[in-house]
Amino acid sequence: MIELPEAKSLSEQLLKKFYGKTITYVVANHSPHKLAWFWGDPNGYGELLCGKKITGSNAVAGHVEMHAEDCCISFEGGVTLRYLEAGESEPSRHQLYIRFDDGTALVGAIQMYGGLYAYVEGQNDNYYYIMAKEKPSPLTDEFDEMYYNDMFANSKKTLSAKAFLTTEQRIPGLGNGVLQDILFNAHIHPRLKLEAFDNQQKKDLFYSIKHVLNEMLVGGGRDVEKDIFGNQGKYKTKMSTLTKGKQCPVCGDTIMCEAFLGGKIYYCPTCQPYVKG
Repeated sequence: MIELPEAKSLSEQLLKKFYGKTITYVVANHSPHKLAWFWGDPNGYGELLCGKKITGSNAVAGHVEMHAEDCCISFEGGVTLRYLEAGESEPSRHQLYIRFDDGTALVGAIQMYGGLYAYVEGQNDNYYYIMAKEKPSPLTDEFDEMYYNDMFANSKKTLSAKAFLTTEQRIPGLGNGVLQDILFNAHIHPRLKLEAFDNQQKKDLFYSIKHVLNEMLVGGGRDVEKDIFGNQGKYKTKMSTLTKGKQCPVCGDTIMCEAFLGGKIYYCPTCQPYVKG
């Protein structure tokens, strides 16, 4: 899934590879997928985008945006983006294919679910997108300890650590993927409720959010995700599907995996102890 660090890395790659190029051909919804989301009718993407030049690219929380003059192409969720060289064959399955005037192309394909949107700039009134633009990113100085403390104080104390970080758009772009190492680094169990936090845990979680996300960004994303060239991110996840059942890198205990709040949680039972309240 595209989360904060991957969105930033992908947007930089798109800018480097496609800036100044003109879109010449577009196919959307080539391989229908019930959990592929589009803006309006995907059959109209070609008419909307062809002839437009790429003028920029940026990340908005977990959204990757590529700007084509007066239009925006946006990706979110489980969209895998791939860069194709001129002459490289179009894959048999995809949900969005964009070719440019030099023959290079960008392909978007869905893993599980995701959005591939194309629209005129300013038309996106999606609630989650608006929240992502309005709230400060934890990758910026604006997301400081005072902002975090207010967010903590205004949250229900019966929330688990996972729910606090990943629900209600408190921190747009911070999802279940990056959550795992943030909590491990802070020695906090995903199920631990806010009411059970002591002052040190509260402070540790703030600094872990800032530190771990920055490490992921510097690494170009996590090793469970890939960039537009098909390369894994260089940040080595400590708690993820790649490490479950293995030894904790700190204490050597076995890394656990459980279902919780509609997704998986990965944790070390020794480094992240949990006592039910």
